[in-house]
Amino acid sequence: MLVSATEMINKAHEGHYAIAQFNINNMEWIKAILLGCEAKKSPVILGVSEGAAKYMCGYKNAVDMVNNIMDFYNITVPVAVHLDHGTYEGAKKAIEAGFSSIMFDGSHYPIEENIAKSKELIELAHSKGISIECEVGGIGGEEDGVVSAGEVADPNECAAVADLGVDFLAAGIGNIHGKYPADWQGLNFDVLEEIQQKTNGKPLVLHGGSGIPQEMVKEAITLGVSKVNVNTECQIVFADATKKYIEDGGIDKPKGYDPRKLLKPGADAIQALVEDYVVNFFGSADKA
Repeated sequence: MLVSATEMINKAHEGHYAIAQFNINNMEWIKAILLGCEAKKSPVILGVSEGAAKYMCGYKNAVDMVNNIMDFYNITVPVAVHLDHGTYEGAKKAIEAGFSSIMFDGSHYPIEENIAKSKELIELAHSKGISIECEVGGIGGEEDGVVSAGEVADPNECAAVADLGVDFLAAGIGNIHGKYPADWQGLNFDVLEEIQQKTNGKPLVLHGGSGIPQEMVKEAITLGVSKVNVNTECQIVFADATKKYIEDGGIDKPKGYDPRKLLKPGADAIQALVEDYVVNFFGSADKA
């Protein structure tokens, strides 16, 4: 049974560890992430971007796939299915489809409009027992075709959204989506601390978790980051393992072209990464 992400995030905030949001793209991703978190007894948030939902044939199919795979493998750890960077309309559709958590990304609106739309969606989500994340200050890089630089959020604007009752808050602190460039300046911890103070200790979300040095992420967790999003890293290890399988001649062996064989090395690589991250990176192992 899917759960709201609020309880797992609040426990992480109190315990100074983080819950990973691993974004999903298909059945292999869902299986690998759930099995990895079950093996290490870690709560987990499965992120679904609007683009990924379209790829997986809609919000309902995405959430149904998760529910069915959880049932098949008897997954016992807390699992939330969370809309990632949702639009105003997308957030409503995800709620209707059975998501247990949503993110509304209104960072591209003027702050007054962001606050108004956030307020409406917070009330709607909470009326249905669903957790909600909102964003202030754009996250750099590319997300579903939208490109922005590594921005830094205004702590006062963060406080205004936090005061609406949002469950956890995404705020730009110099982080970006995708691979980090060589000249990246790093996370702005001074702004992170100020945001935490002005929001009265609201759990914060670090987007673009793939590629940030682990020690930097661990420091961010001590300063109030309680959710870290990972997507690119899983895609890279999947691609690398699949490439190696092909280059090593696996595809030329008897029935080596069977997708159950072709996709297995990549899925195994995702599961290994998930297990490593929840144990050694985020500290959420054995917190289920």
